[in-house]
Amino acid sequence: MTDIAIEGKDPFQMPAASLAYLGDAVYEIEVRTALVTAGVSKPSVASLRYVTATAQCQVLEKILPSLNEKENDIYHRGRNCVHNMPPKSCTMAEYRRATGLEALFGYLWLAGEKERLAQLCRIGFAGMELYGEEE
Repeated sequence: MTDIAIEGKDPFQMPAASLAYLGDAVYEIEVRTALVTAGVSKPSVASLRYVTATAQCQVLEKILPSLNEKENDIYHRGRNCVHNMPPKSCTMAEYRRATGLEALFGYLWLAGEKERLAQLCRIGFAGMELYGEEE
């Protein structure tokens, strides 16, 4: 691991719900960054297509085979943590999987694994409009 963002804290030991809370924002930043750098003309409108639980599940399916043991553990802890009612736009299963993805992104951010985060985003967003390609 590179530098840990929170001195004296091991991100791996943090509660999954806390990692998912942060990971939600990290995911949104990654989507917005990808849209802006790809030159998407209306990034605020386009981002809505990628930040739903359903869209996060699609990204997750692409990155799951690439996860190492620790990343997979973080994902599963996030997926299995206590969940509120999902939004009407997705199923409970999609909501749980999206929470797992967010926990993973929160963990990578706090662990200082920005290059790994970027790599997983490239894998997960591949084929999406974000990088100038159609699905």
